[in-house]
Amino acid sequence: MNLARFPRRGYVTTPTPLEFLPNFSKALNAGINVYIKRDDLLPGAAGGNKTRKLDFCIADALRQGADTIITCGAVQSNHCRLTLAWAVKEGMDCHLVLEERVKNSYSPTASGNNFLFQLLGVKSVTVVAGGSDMPAEMEKVAAALRAQGKKPYIIPGGASNRIGALGYVSCAEETLRQLFDLGIAIDHMVVPSGSAGTHAGIIAGMIGNNAGIPVTGIGVNRKKDVQQAAVLKLANETLDFIGVTAQVPAEAVIAFDDYVGPGYSLPTPAMIEAVKLLARTESILLDPVYSGKAMSGLIDLARKGYFPNNANVLFLHTGGSPALYAYLDTFRDAPVAG
Repeated sequence: MNLARFPRRGYVTTPTPLEFLPNFSKALNAGINVYIKRDDLLPGAAGGNKTRKLDFCIADALRQGADTIITCGAVQSNHCRLTLAWAVKEGMDCHLVLEERVKNSYSPTASGNNFLFQLLGVKSVTVVAGGSDMPAEMEKVAAALRAQGKKPYIIPGGASNRIGALGYVSCAEETLRQLFDLGIAIDHMVVPSGSAGTHAGIIAGMIGNNAGIPVTGIGVNRKKDVQQAAVLKLANETLDFIGVTAQVPAEAVIAFDDYVGPGYSLPTPAMIEAVKLLARTESILLDPVYSGKAMSGLIDLARKGYFPNNANVLFLHTGGSPALYAYLDTFRDAPVAG
C-alpha cells in the first residue's frame, strides 16, 4: 500500500512506543501478556489518536483552500480538542458543534476538554441535543460562515471517513514494523471502537498487509450489529480508496457492546477498575470514555478465557486523559490517613 500518494501534514514524526506491561499482566493474572501501543503520546495538545487522522484530513482541507475547520463530538470530545489544536497550529479558525448525548451534561465551566476548548481559543461552540443530525448541524454553521466570506471545511465526528482512516492504516503498518524490529509475535489486538475510523483503519491495514492478527473492538456507544456494520463499511471504503483489491470479510469485524454500561460517557465500575489498575501498576492514564471502557473489555475477556493461554495481546491506547479531570468524583478514593 502506497500511502505516500495521499497528502498529509506530517504531524506524526516518529512511531509511538510499543511497550510490554509486566506489572499489569501480573496483576491481571489471566494467563496473557499485555502490550500497549501508546497513541496517547502522539503530538497535539495532550495527545491522542485523532492526530493520525487529522494529519490527512487537515491536509485535504488546505488542499481545497479552506481557512476554517468545523467538526463535532460529544461534550468532552477528545477529537474536538485535537482538531482545534491542529487548526490553531495551522492558523485556521475552528468551530465546534457538541452533541449533548447525556441530557444536561454540557457545562461551559467544566474542566477537562471543555476548559481546553476555551484555552485553545475556539471560535464558537454550538451545543445540540443528543440524537441530532450532526452533519446537518455542522452544515448550518458552515452556511453562516460562507455568508461571512469564510471557506469552511467540515471534518466528520472522530475524523472517521476514508481520509481520516488512512491514519490508522499507517498505524497498522507502523505497528507491524515495530513488532518485527522488537521480535514480538502478537496473537491478538484490542482497540476502542467509537466513531469507527480507528477500528476500520487498523483492520484495513492488517488485511492490506496480510498480517494475520485478529482485531477485537470494544464498542463505547452503539449496539454490536450497528457498530460492526459501520466498521466493515468504512474499512472496505478505505481499502478501495487506497486501491487495494482485497476486502475485509464480515467475520473479521468484532465490536463487543457489553462494556458500554448505562450509556456513552457514563462511568461503569469495570471502567473505573481498569483505569485505576493501569495507573497503579504501570503509571499510564486511560480516559473514562474510550480507552477506559476498552481496557475494561480486554480485562473481562481475558478473565473469561477469550484469548489463548499465554497469548501476547496488544492494546491500542487512543489517549484522552484530559477528560479524567471532568470525572473527579468518579475516581476519588477516601483520603489516606497520614
